[in-house]
Amino acid sequence: MTAAENVCYTLINVPMDSEPPSEISLKNDLKGDVKVKTEALKKVIIMILNGEKLPGLLMTIIRFVLPLQDHTIKKLLLVFWEIVPKTTPDGRLLQEMILVCDAYRKDLQHPNEFIRGSTLRFLCKLKEAELLEPLMPAIRACLEHRHSYVRRNAVLAIYTIYRNFEHLIPDAPELIHDFLVNEKDASCKRNAFMMLIHADQDRALDYLSTCIDQVQTFGDILQLVIVELIYKVCHANPSERARFIRCIYNLLQSSSPAVKYEAAGTLVTLSSAPTAIKAAAQCYIDLIIKESDNNVKLIVLDRLIELKEHPSHERVLQDLVMDILRVLSTPDLEVRKKTLQLALDLVSSRNVEELVIVLKKEVIKTNNVTEHEDTDKYRQLLVRTLHSCSVRFPDMAANVIPVLMEFLSDNNEAAAADVLEFVREAIQRFDNLRPLIVEKMLEVFHSIKSVKIYRGALWILGEYCSTKEDIQSVMTEVRRSLGEIPIVESEIKKEAGELKPEEEVSVGPAQKLVTEMGTYATQSALSSSRPAKKEEDRPPLRGFLLDGDFFVAASLATTLTKIALRYVSLVQEKKKQNSFNAEAMLLMATILHLGKSSLPKKPITDDDVDRISLCLKVLSECSPLMNDIFNKECRQSLSHMLSAKLEEEKLSQKKESEKRNVTVQPDDPISFMQLTAKNEMNSKEDQFQLSLLAAMGNTQRKEAADPLASKLNKVTQLTGFSDPVYAEAYVHVNQYDIVLDVLVVNQTSDTLQNCTLELATLGDLKLVEKPSPLTLAPHDFANIKANVKVASTENGIIFGNVVYDVSGAASDRNCVVLSDIHIDIMDYIQPASCTDAEFRQMWAEFEWENKVTVNTNIIDLNEYLQHILKSTNMKCLTPEKALSGYCGFMAANLYARSIFGEDALANVSIEKPIHLGPEAPVTGHIRIRAKSQGMALSLGDKINLSQKKTSL
Repeated sequence: MTAAENVCYTLINVPMDSEPPSEISLKNDLKGDVKVKTEALKKVIIMILNGEKLPGLLMTIIRFVLPLQDHTIKKLLLVFWEIVPKTTPDGRLLQEMILVCDAYRKDLQHPNEFIRGSTLRFLCKLKEAELLEPLMPAIRACLEHRHSYVRRNAVLAIYTIYRNFEHLIPDAPELIHDFLVNEKDASCKRNAFMMLIHADQDRALDYLSTCIDQVQTFGDILQLVIVELIYKVCHANPSERARFIRCIYNLLQSSSPAVKYEAAGTLVTLSSAPTAIKAAAQCYIDLIIKESDNNVKLIVLDRLIELKEHPSHERVLQDLVMDILRVLSTPDLEVRKKTLQLALDLVSSRNVEELVIVLKKEVIKTNNVTEHEDTDKYRQLLVRTLHSCSVRFPDMAANVIPVLMEFLSDNNEAAAADVLEFVREAIQRFDNLRPLIVEKMLEVFHSIKSVKIYRGALWILGEYCSTKEDIQSVMTEVRRSLGEIPIVESEIKKEAGELKPEEEVSVGPAQKLVTEMGTYATQSALSSSRPAKKEEDRPPLRGFLLDGDFFVAASLATTLTKIALRYVSLVQEKKKQNSFNAEAMLLMATILHLGKSSLPKKPITDDDVDRISLCLKVLSECSPLMNDIFNKECRQSLSHMLSAKLEEEKLSQKKESEKRNVTVQPDDPISFMQLTAKNEMNSKEDQFQLSLLAAMGNTQRKEAADPLASKLNKVTQLTGFSDPVYAEAYVHVNQYDIVLDVLVVNQTSDTLQNCTLELATLGDLKLVEKPSPLTLAPHDFANIKANVKVASTENGIIFGNVVYDVSGAASDRNCVVLSDIHIDIMDYIQPASCTDAEFRQMWAEFEWENKVTVNTNIIDLNEYLQHILKSTNMKCLTPEKALSGYCGFMAANLYARSIFGEDALANVSIEKPIHLGPEAPVTGHIRIRAKSQGMALSLGDKINLSQKKTSL
C-alpha cells in the first residue's frame, strides 16, 4: 500500500522554503525546555510526514517528552504516535511501544476530561491490537465518566475497536445498548445509537421501538440518525415501512431544518401515496421559504424538481403550485428562475388562472422597485413565463396582454423585447385579440424609448392594422412621432429661431460654436443647459433619425407602404386614396432629404436609401404583385417561423415525457434484485450510500456499452517495450482532478531501488503530491497513483520520466523518459442550450475569438456539421428546420458549457463550392468565442485535429 493510499487523518501545512534540521540537533532540542521541545516535536512530525524515518529519536521522545503534562505537547504527541512507524520491518510491534501504551493508560485515567477525551479520539486511529488490548478496562471505565465529552469519545473508541478488532470487546453492542438506555446527553446518545445502527441493527430497533413516541422530543442530531436507521431498515426490508412511517411523519414537524429535509427525502422513498408526497413537498416548500441561505434553497428546489419528474407525483405537486410561487419572495435570481420553471412545468388548466394572477402581480411589483440589474432580469423571466402560459392556454392571453404592453415603454430593452416577441406571437395566433392588441399598441406607441422596440412596434402595426380607422390612427401616431415636416426646414428654422432669445439673455461673452449637426449655435453663461432640454422635447422618431439611426426609417417606409396599400383596397374614393398615398410618400421623401443633409449625427446608409426608394416606387405604381408581397407574404413567413418553433417545442416536450414515462410491457422480463446490474437498480439504491459516494467523488459514471473497452481506450503507453522499465498510464478524469494510475514494470533481471515517477505539467494543471519511491524486484511490477488538479478548461500536457538505481551498481541514476500524456478538453465540455438573445449577448461580451479555417475531406454540409458536433461535444442551437434543405451554404450556432461553468460559443459558416464539382470538399470557417483564451484556443485545436474524417 503506497503512502498516497494510506488513510489520512491529519493534514499539516508545511512552509516549503525551510531547511530540514539534522537528527542530532533535533535530539538536543528535545532535551531542552518546553517551548524548544514543542518546536522540535513539530519539526519531527513534518519530517516523518515527508517520508523521513528518524528511528533514533523514538527513545529520546519517550524519555524526555512523553512524561510532560503540558497540553500542547500532549496534543502534538497524539499526532506523532499516529504517524510514527510502530512496527519492525517484519511486522512485529516495537518494544518501545509498551512504554507508550502505559503512558496512554495513565492518560485515560487522568482527572482532566480534555486529556481523557482527546486520548480516546486518538485510540480510534490506532490499528495495532497489541497496543489496544491493555487499555480496554480503562476505555470501558470512561463510559461512566461524569463529563459528556469523555463519554461520547469513549463510545466512538469502543465502536472503532469493535469494528476493527471484535475479539477485544465482543460484548460492545450489549454494553452500548445499556449505556444508551441510561444516558441523558444528546451527543452521547447520538454516538451510541449510530454505533448500534452499524454494529447491531436489531438492538438499535429495539431501543427505537421503546421510545418511538418520544422521538420528537429528542435533539436534532439524534433525530437525524433515527431517520437514517429507518431508511436503512425499510430499504432492506420493505415490510417494515408501516411500523415507522408514522414516526417519519412526526419528524416532518421537527424544529431542525436538517431533520425535516432528511425526513421528507426518506418519506418519499418509503411511500408513493399522494398524502406522503404532499406532506414531503409541503415540507420542502416551507424549508425553501424559511431558510435564508440561497444554496440551501437551490438544493431543496432540486429535490422538488426530482419529485416532479415522477409521473404519479406530478399531479400532487400541481395542487401545490400556489405554495411553490411563495418562493418568489426570495430576492435571488437563480432561485426565482428555478421556481418559475418548476411552476411552468406544473401548470395545468386547473391552476393556470391563479398562476397568471400571481405573475401579473409580480410583474407590477417589479415596476415599483428601484432599478437594479436583477430586477430587469426578473421582469424578463416573468414576461417569458407569462408568454409560455398564454401560448399553452390561449384563454389567458387576453388577461395578460394589457399588463405586459405597458412594459414596451420600459427603459430596459431586453424586457421590452421579450414583451414585443410575445405580442407578435399572440397577434398572429389569436385573431380575436388583434383589435385589443392594436388598440393597446397605439396607446403606448408614443412612449416607447428604445429604437429596437420602436421598429418592432411599427412592423406589428403595419402588419395587423386592418380597419380604416386603425390605419388612420397609425398615420396620426407616425406624424406625431416625427414632429413638424419637412424635417430639414423645420430643424433649420428651429435653430435660427432659438438663437435670438439666447443672445438677448446672454450675460457672459457670447461665443459662436459649430454643433455636431454642422449648424451654428451660440453659447453663453445662462444658456449652457438649453440644448439638452431642446433634445428632450424632440418627438421620439425624430430623435432617432437625428441621431443617425436610419434603419428605423427603412422599417417605417415598409410600414407606411403596407398601410397605404391596404388603405387603397379599403377606401373606394380616389381622392382619399391619393391623399393618403401622397402623405406616406411625403414622409418617406422628407426622411430621405434629412438623411442626405448634414443635420443627423451619421448620414443615411445606402441600404436604407434603397429600401425607402423602393417603397416610394411601389406606392407610385401600386402593382398587384407588390401588394401581395407586402401584405400577404410577410405574414406567411412569420406564420411559418412560429409554426416551426411550436413544432420544435412540442417535439422536445414529447421527448421529455417519453423519458419520464416508465412503461412496463406484459412480456418484459422480471428483474430480481440479487441479479440486477448496478445501473438497473436506480430506484433500489441506498440514497445515503449514493450521497456519500458523490461527496467522495466516486459517483458511478455511465460507462460505454462495454466498460472494459472504454477503460482500455484511456490507457496511454508511456515507454517502449524494449526499455528497461515499461510504463503505461490509465487516465481517470474526475470533475476537478485527474488520477493517473501508472503501471511500472521492471523488465530487467536486477533489483531497481528508489524507482521514482517524476512528473511535471504544462497548462492549467497542478501536481498535488510527489509519488513515493518504490523498490522493484526483477521482473516485478507496481502501480503508482498520482493526482493532478485541474483549474480551467484547456488542453494540458503531463510529461516526466522514471528514475531508478540498479542494486549493487556504482553508476549514476538511470532515467527513462516518458511519452507526453495529453489531457483532452472534451472531458470537461458538456452540451448546453441557451436562447438566441443570450447567445448574442455572450457573443458580444466574450473577448477571445479563434477563427478556424475549414480543411476537410467531407463533401456534405450536414455531415460536416454533425461531425463537428460529435467531436466537440457542442450542441447546435440552430433549429433543424433552418438547416434542412440544400442551398450550397450553411450557418449554424453551437454552444457548450464546461464543468467549471465557462461558456463556449461557435459559429459555423460553411459552403459547398459547386463550381469545383460534386466531389469538392466543404469550405468555410468556424469562429469560436470564449471568456478565457485557453478555452478558445483548446477548442480550436480540437476542431483542427478532428476536421478530417478518417476512413475506417
